[in-house]
Amino acid sequence: MRKILFIADPLIEFAIEKDSTLAMMDACQHAGHQVWHCHTHDIKSIESSIKAECLHIEVKRGGSDWFTPLQTKTKRLADFDAVVMRKDPPFDLAYVTATWFLSAASLEGAKVFNHPEALRNHSEKLALLEYLRFAPPTIISRDLADVKKFHEHYQDIIIKPLDGMGGMGVFRIKADGLNLASIVETLGDNGNKALMVQKFIPEIVDGDKRVLLIDGEPVPYSLARIPQGGEVRGNLAAGGKGVAQKLTQKEFDIAHEIGPQLAKRGLHLVGLDFIGGYLTEINVTSPTCFVEITNQTGHDVANQWLKSLEKKLN
Repeated sequence: MRKILFIADPLIEFAIEKDSTLAMMDACQHAGHQVWHCHTHDIKSIESSIKAECLHIEVKRGGSDWFTPLQTKTKRLADFDAVVMRKDPPFDLAYVTATWFLSAASLEGAKVFNHPEALRNHSEKLALLEYLRFAPPTIISRDLADVKKFHEHYQDIIIKPLDGMGGMGVFRIKADGLNLASIVETLGDNGNKALMVQKFIPEIVDGDKRVLLIDGEPVPYSLARIPQGGEVRGNLAAGGKGVAQKLTQKEFDIAHEIGPQLAKRGLHLVGLDFIGGYLTEINVTSPTCFVEITNQTGHDVANQWLKSLEKKLN
């Protein structure tokens, strides 16, 4: 039996029917491990050690009261067998501060997944710069003139903020360029923030596919998040429909090329996003879609994740 701490959003906010972190917790308990939880703001340095006020819980399947609190205790992070960082974005100063604490805990012997240094070094948008050969035409700039020039060339583009999630702040600008300047000024805070701009990929109608990497190895099924009702965004949080599919050969090849590199850097769980065979984002904070893939294919993603984690702890 191992003690596994999940650093995540409040338990009462979990989306019970589809929460990947809950699926991970459930897999841990089913395997006989203890499940603990804390928030990022619970982490602190006291008595010359990185500690947190942690809640030991029992996970129960079904129903809105899906967990039973067992005990609350201030514990050293290094005393857990694994610390799983699952805090959702935004990637703000509070998040960065939490990773600094986790880096210090790592020096005390804590095993943190994903590794805090890797989390800081891999912006979920900017990490794509290393792999632009797999991406659609892309620029990242705060300069309106750059965006206008890109739009003039490609005519149909997508603009999104660097710190968004779940499709928040994603805009499509068609050939007429309607509201382009206003959107750039608003999203970019009048030039204070850089934006990601990509050529629009018509294959979005077939879905924005999430491919999960576990210790560098791809899960054999993706989740195609298909836009609904005239939306350009396929994100499930934006109303997209999730359909599990076998990986295409191109997705498999790209995943196998970059997966080991990311795993070597301490990124145990990664979510690659593909549209029409193009790599569009590299998600490292709290990749999801475990439940949808498992329910539709029978491939137990949470169990694959746990078996990989256990090997890391041996």
